Amino acid sequence: MSRTIGYSFEFSKMNGGFEGSHAGDGVIIPMSTSIDYSIMTVVRLREELVRRRLSTRGRKHELITRLQSSDEAMQAQEVRDRRPATRNGNVASAEEEVTSHDLKTTRSQGKVAQHNKMALQRERSSLVLWRRPLQTLYYFLLELLVQIRNYAVSLWRHRKVVSGLLLAFLILLAAYHIDGSHQPFVKSFQKQFLWCAYWVGLGVLSSVGLGTGLHTFLLYLGPHIAAVTLAAFECMSVDFPQPPYPDQIICPEKEGSTMSLLTIMSKVRLEAFMWGAGTAIGELPPYFMARAARLSGQIEEEEQELEELMQERTNLNLFDRAKVAVHDLVQRVGFGGILLCASIPNPLFDLAGITCGHFLVPFWTFFGATLIGKAVIKMHIQKLFVIFVFSEHHVQQVVSLLRYIPVFGSSLQAPFMEYLNKQKKKLHHKPGVDIPGDSSWLSWVFEKLIMVMVVYFVLSIVNSMAQSYHKRLTERSSKANRE
Repeated sequence: MSRTIGYSFEFSKMNGGFEGSHAGDGVIIPMSTSIDYSIMTVVRLREELVRRRLSTRGRKHELITRLQSSDEAMQAQEVRDRRPATRNGNVASAEEEVTSHDLKTTRSQGKVAQHNKMALQRERSSLVLWRRPLQTLYYFLLELLVQIRNYAVSLWRHRKVVSGLLLAFLILLAAYHIDGSHQPFVKSFQKQFLWCAYWVGLGVLSSVGLGTGLHTFLLYLGPHIAAVTLAAFECMSVDFPQPPYPDQIICPEKEGSTMSLLTIMSKVRLEAFMWGAGTAIGELPPYFMARAARLSGQIEEEEQELEELMQERTNLNLFDRAKVAVHDLVQRVGFGGILLCASIPNPLFDLAGITCGHFLVPFWTFFGATLIGKAVIKMHIQKLFVIFVFSEHHVQQVVSLLRYIPVFGSSLQAPFMEYLNKQKKKLHHKPGVDIPGDSSWLSWVFEKLIMVMVVYFVLSIVNSMAQSYHKRLTERSSKANRE
């Protein structure tokens, strides 16, 4: 009677092939192979396909299917090569049945892994406040605690730098409270610093969060430039009294006779530059996340999606083609490509940061090009556009054209004219004189619009952090199962 000896196949990451071991003589029975290709990056999958001399074209799921088919063929070949010479037809038949069963098991395991991955993605995308409020808030709080702990650990690791900054802060605090001849300089520095920090913070809020940022240009910087433009043409000067400027704009006692676009641009240059610098700082998180993932050998979902699009360059919609174009431009042109992407209104610039981090582009190359593009080139374009649109003759022309709108034209023109007249009267108030409150419905609508956008921004942060914690749990569970 023949003895049955077990034979196991194991995928080796060292040589990309199958290894086996057996003892004694007899029938060789293959055990099922379980290789989760879904956790591997597209680059690693293509390297394995090249090693096996197989085609590397297609998206990630096609690469996985090709490797699984290759594994099945290799496993079947191993069984045939190691089959002992025997006259017992029952033994050979048993071997073929076991081999067929194992091949079906391998194929079904790959399908189950792909199905589980898609199910987890659907579950994560449904983790929002308006669908699962309690679980979303719970995961948000847990992710918040994790982030606080991570930041605390990071601060402790850089405790020398933190100690130096804390010492400098204490010195400045002492200089602020001690009376002396330096107080006028301290007050001026404080005012300028807080003004710059305000616009930098708004810039960060505008670009942080992979497309979920608060549109602070439309809500704050744009209206500020428009107000300065209207006041400049009304007063024919930009030498507004300080105070109350910038909190309130009042015409100076000595008004000019002409006004130019360059004069207005120079008046708002500091605010615009600081806001642009804040947007450049807000683009750093995607860069650092992609860079850390590349150095640790992991891959983020955004990178994985981008790699799949790079493989499937046909039958893409306009948005996906734009993603691929940004990736190619940044990868091939380098500093110039980053500068070009940052110098124009580009909602896909997060992909530039992910690409630069993935390909380990030096920090100062990425940040330098981003800062020049957003804070210098792009901001001058946006400033010029707002100033041009809100120049006095353009505004008067637009308001006069409102009456030609059918049915609602005259009813729309009247409140706009009233609002502009009130704003002009405010500009000619003397400093220190109380200004009556503005009860215009336009102001009410604008205030409510700001409130809605701020609430949506907060909700998007809560949802994003909750989904991040869900992803953290999934990765932890997957790692435990592999071990």
